[in-house]
Formats: sequence, C-alpha cells, structure tokens
Amino acid sequence: MSKKFDVIIIGAGAAGMMSAIEAGKRGRKVLLVDHSKKIGEKIRISGGGRCNFTNIHTNPSKFLSQNPKFVKSALSQYTQNDFINLMNKYEIKFHEKKLGQLFCDHSAQQIVEMLLKECELANVSLKKDFKVTDINQDEDQYIVKTTDEVYSSQSLIIATGGLSVPKIGATSFGYEIAKKFDLDVLETLPALVPLTFNEKILEMCKELTGLSVEAIVSFNKVLFQEGMLFTHRGLSGPSILQISSYWKEGDNIKVNLSPKLNVYQLLEEKRKLNPKLDILNIISEILPKRLAQIICSENKISGNISELSNKILKQLSDAINTWIINPTGSEGYRTAEVTLGGVNTKELSSKTMMSNKHKNLFFIGEVVDVTGHLGGYNFQWAWSSGYVAGQYA
Repeated sequence: MSKKFDVIIIGAGAAGMMSAIEAGKRGRKVLLVDHSKKIGEKIRISGGGRCNFTNIHTNPSKFLSQNPKFVKSALSQYTQNDFINLMNKYEIKFHEKKLGQLFCDHSAQQIVEMLLKECELANVSLKKDFKVTDINQDEDQYIVKTTDEVYSSQSLIIATGGLSVPKIGATSFGYEIAKKFDLDVLETLPALVPLTFNEKILEMCKELTGLSVEAIVSFNKVLFQEGMLFTHRGLSGPSILQISSYWKEGDNIKVNLSPKLNVYQLLEEKRKLNPKLDILNIISEILPKRLAQIICSENKISGNISELSNKILKQLSDAINTWIINPTGSEGYRTAEVTLGGVNTKELSSKTMMSNKHKNLFFIGEVVDVTGHLGGYNFQWAWSSGYVAGQYA
C-alpha cells in the first residue's frame, strides 16, 4: 500500500521549501523530501554564509532563458518585497551591500530555520536522506518509490536544482525525471563561474593573485562593470562570473581595466604637459603598480613618454581599455554558482509552473531553463517559482 499525499515535492532547497509552505497553507497534505541529510545547504553556504537572498532591483531583464518573457508571471506573483516581508516577520536583520544585493546580518542559517518553521506551521511532512528509486504516473496519481516504500500523490513538484556545487549533493536527477516524462531539456552548462585561460595569461594571473580591480567585462553587446579578481587559476570576481553566463566557448571577451578613463587621451595630454614623465609611473597612477609593470613589460614599453610614438601609446592604451582575451574554458560545476539551461520553458505554464503535457507535474527553481544574474536573483527565482507552484499543486 502506498502512503498517500496531495502533493509530493522532491528537493528541499529554496524552491522546494517555498512550494511546500504555500501548498501546505492551502490545506494540502504535503510531503517534502530530500536525498541529503542536511536541508537547505545551498542557502546556508551562499554569500559567504550570509546568503544574498534577493535583490531589490529584481526584474525580468536580470534573467537568462531561451524565452526571456517566461519569468514575468512568477516574479510578479511573488516579488522581492514579499520575501523581504517574510524576513521582517521573523525579525531577521539584513543589509544592502551594493547594487541592491540583500544579505543577512548574521547567518544564512536563519533563513533555513525560518523556512523550516514555516513548513512546520503549514503541517508539511519532511523526510531527509530520502532516496527516490523510481517515479511513475498511474492515472491521476504520481507514484514515488524508494528502496523499501511507496508514496503516491495527486501533484508532484520537482525542485531538485541543477548541477552546480556537486560537493553538497547536486545531481542530474531533475533532468532525468523531465526526460522520463518526455519533456525537452536544453543543454546545461556551468554559469556564474570563474574562467580559465592559456598558459601565458595564467602566468600573469598567478603573479597578480589576490589583486582586484574595477573592470568592464564584455561579450558581444553584453557588459558588466564590477570587480575583477586575478587568481592562481585564472580570472574571477563579479564581472567575470556575470559574463560567464553569456560567453560561448572559443569566443573572446573584452576587458576594460580602467572604465573611467580614456587612457590614450590621458597619455597624449601627459606627453604635452610633462614629456619627461616615465611611462611606468603614469600607468601606475591608473592601475595597481604590479599590474602596470606587467602590462608595460608585456608590451615592451619603457622610458619617458616623450620618446613614445602615437602608435605605441595606442598599443598601450588598448592593452588597458580593450584587452581582448580568449578563455580556454571555465572551472566547471565545482565552483559554478548556478546551472545554465535545463527544462525547456516551452514545456511549462509560466503562470503555474505546471507541465503542459502532464497535469499536476511541476518543475521549479534551478532545474528550469532560467538563470539569474549574480546578486540574489537566483534565490528570488526560487522563491517566486516555488510560491507559484505551491498555489496550484
């Protein structure tokens, strides 16, 4: 005999907990399960343990998807302000860091505990260390099997996340379930991830490890102006993580290491005003000294500015304002914050998150082809898509 529920939710992360809370509030008999022994690990470890739980500037333009309009309905049904109200209800203190990013003052664990408390109030049954072996549909019921038990429900919500951060249990389970039910799954790739480079650039990065500069990083017409960090493995920092979601393997990216200055104009002016100035000293006023030294050395440029031709000044300014680099790849899912691609949004209702092919089968959160920019947007997608599914499951 199967254990009967109205709604079974597989995956007790941000989206899964939110959908469980909302379905439970409607009086539905809800079972929330997770294959891990710890609930909400991705929430707990994110943002350096402070969790960048939403962004006050959330809007559809901050998300990537094959169908960019898909996010509109869910984001309008449950907004960033709705989640902020929930935080305030639990008196969890938070602050804005920059660009609208909201973080807990104390610990991300407070958010996990808040969601677990909300689940308890909504009479949600929670099972951890729960290993699903098979899922089938039998008329109007979904049958979920483990090694020794069988569960059934009218509605089934898949909230199993993507492939990022495998060390805390990320798997392809959600995509496999989608395929089993004949839903199209778009190619998945690591996103919001540091990029890797050839030996020459890697050597430079190693020499500059730990150095951070404000930079504009662009790919085609997409650009981000935020911090860029040199590491012993390549380039990272917010601007690189952001562009990694857009970058295509084999293509170049462009880096402006001095976004506020037209370096060529500045060098021309300096040459007129003070021709005896040493070029390295001038560049060291624009960039950190270690970086200035490497750029001058790489371009074999030294001496007084008066001795340098326009062509050389242009070469040097391009190396700073339009540094063209070709990444060899990324660090992969190990360090990726999210997964690009996933269940094709054409397969789902944007209003309910329900499958168009199978009644009462829902996909929410990172498993769906919706990827937010860095800065709390992916958590907001989890809250919004989870809320919506919880209204209809």
